[in-house]
Amino acid sequence: MAEPFPTCYLNGAFLPLEQARISPLDRGFLFGDGAYEVMPVYGGRPFRLEAHCARLARSLTELRMCDPLSREQWRSVFARLIEAGGGGDQYLYWQVTRGAERGRNHAPLPDVPRTVFAFGAPWPTPPAGALERGVACITAEDTRWARCDIKSTALLANVLLRQLAIDDSAAETILLREGRLTDASASAVHVVIDGELRTPPNSREILPSTTRTVIEELASRAAVPWRAAPVHEAELRAAEEIWISAATREVQPVTQLDGRAVGNGRPGPLWQRVHAAFQHWKRELQEQPW
Repeated sequence: MAEPFPTCYLNGAFLPLEQARISPLDRGFLFGDGAYEVMPVYGGRPFRLEAHCARLARSLTELRMCDPLSREQWRSVFARLIEAGGGGDQYLYWQVTRGAERGRNHAPLPDVPRTVFAFGAPWPTPPAGALERGVACITAEDTRWARCDIKSTALLANVLLRQLAIDDSAAETILLREGRLTDASASAVHVVIDGELRTPPNSREILPSTTRTVIEELASRAAVPWRAAPVHEAELRAAEEIWISAATREVQPVTQLDGRAVGNGRPGPLWQRVHAAFQHWKRELQEQPW
């Protein structure tokens, strides 16, 4: 990932990122007590703005917090950050923590002003060959907490799982829980079985991915049959195609899993159709107001 743009938003002010400061007593710093979002921006236009805002609000509700900004206030923040980043293709990161209290208490949850932070960064370039040849992934047991449906800033388990992939020169770690596919360390996972695209159904074990929803909509556009259904480990390992998707990945083909070829070892035809539909839809959206 490239370095963020120089301007950030912190608690009502736009300021140089290098000057941004929070209290060391902020509960986000002490406990990971907060939620966050990452949103693509294509041609200066936020992608799936309402869906990202709705997911943040849901995560905060599950953490017993209210969103401190209205939709219009978030839109104003994003517009300023996108402009500060020069428009074009980029991504936005924003988070809300419970805030700073004078002490370190697990409970009761304090009623203090929330800490709100956001920044923009250049759109990440896929690794060379990622789309032409696909990427390699490994598998590991899903060791994340029991509320993966909350997009929490407490990501230590995800970080350690992703490091397993880096250690093995792979792009991602695909996660299994009791013999069933859940997520990847920072991506949703899609599997083609008997010509049908399957993704595990949303539950507390899985983050409700906005990019996943896009992939499912585009699969319908591209006449690719799909459904939300459990995927067992044996089905994953025998899949015709495997894809990973995320806000800053879009959708990438997995052509090697744990050192073995997926399908014929090349990006599959259904991925090619959905990926092409994704690129076409992005161009369509850039012409629409947000």
